[in-house]
Amino acid sequence: MSPGDRHDVVVIGGGIIGMAVAWRAAATGRSVAVVDPEPGRGATWAAAGMLAPVAEAQFGEGDLAVLNLAAAAAWPVFAHDLEAATGREVHYRDDGTLVVAGGPSDRAATDRVLAFHQAMGLPAVRLGARACREAEPLLAPGVSGGVDLPADHQVDNRAVALALEAACRAAGVDFVADRAERIEVADGRVLGVVLEHGGPQSADAVVLAAGSRSGALAGLPEAWRPPVRPVRGVTVRLQAPDGVPRLRRTVRALVHGRSCYLVPRDDGGLVLGATVEERGFALDVPLGGLADLVDDARRVVPALDEYCVVEVTPGLRPGSPDNGPIVGSTPVDGLVVATGHFRNGVLLAPVTADEVVRLLVARADGAAAAPGPFDAFRPDRFVAAAAAP
Repeated sequence: MSPGDRHDVVVIGGGIIGMAVAWRAAATGRSVAVVDPEPGRGATWAAAGMLAPVAEAQFGEGDLAVLNLAAAAAWPVFAHDLEAATGREVHYRDDGTLVVAGGPSDRAATDRVLAFHQAMGLPAVRLGARACREAEPLLAPGVSGGVDLPADHQVDNRAVALALEAACRAAGVDFVADRAERIEVADGRVLGVVLEHGGPQSADAVVLAAGSRSGALAGLPEAWRPPVRPVRGVTVRLQAPDGVPRLRRTVRALVHGRSCYLVPRDDGGLVLGATVEERGFALDVPLGGLADLVDDARRVVPALDEYCVVEVTPGLRPGSPDNGPIVGSTPVDGLVVATGHFRNGVLLAPVTADEVVRLLVARADGAAAAPGPFDAFRPDRFVAAAAAP
């Protein structure tokens, strides 16, 4: 590998996780490169930016909910730091989320949301139908009640992606518009990566943050290949024309057992989403799933009929076997994994970046990393599971 192409850290993947890691790593004085043909696109670009620490975890996923809560608590500082470093707004909003039942049959689901939030010690208040419409006047008369979740916030994920790229460049991070083809390993330590078009890039450490494609790179030890899979989601971006009433707050709706979310933007935009489809790496958008999403949203907020469609965006979330992230060091010296964030990539970006940098610093100091917030989500949990009889 050419010494001229050497960095202290090469990050494979320029989504919100990879760029957050690169930015924080560069702040420690390390030379950093991000390898990605389109940084900030992919799942990061398709997301809605909801910061819902418990809504995306289920009963039985207590460790994930605890991690998500720590991530939510880190977001105000992360957003402030990012805006201060770039002069760009990321539109962090802490005005909470309304979870509403589209009809009486969906009330049981909203009650489960309420119970889980209360079990985690979060503020959550049951609302009747009238109180829901007082909180959000655009809700349909058929909404039968819901839950107010003041601890669920949001950020404009696309603004974050653009700000992170700007912050990285200002901090001296090199962006390599290429794909990593192989991780080079010799004698138990990482040497760098080989690019599809640009040849070798030497590095003292490599961070694997390639989302749903993290398990596909050549050169990874088979036992430590992260078991991630693509889980397709589709978001629809709308715009409220002048004079059309705008949604005040984020709304998560349950309609005939299906979930959808409506996330308002400061500029009058609105993001619809919630599709979860296991269809491999295909990015096509079937009409049926899209129609269900739009119909459910219109049932809850009839005023959407006056909104204009701006964009339909598919993305591939990196799912793991237990829905938890895969973050930590590996037996290959210098190889750190940061993937598998599934529906929590935006939420977990600040704490993932801090954790990866903590591991890099501990390695450089020749010390074992102390226990940390990702201890339940280390890569070795799947190695152990595979070895069990």
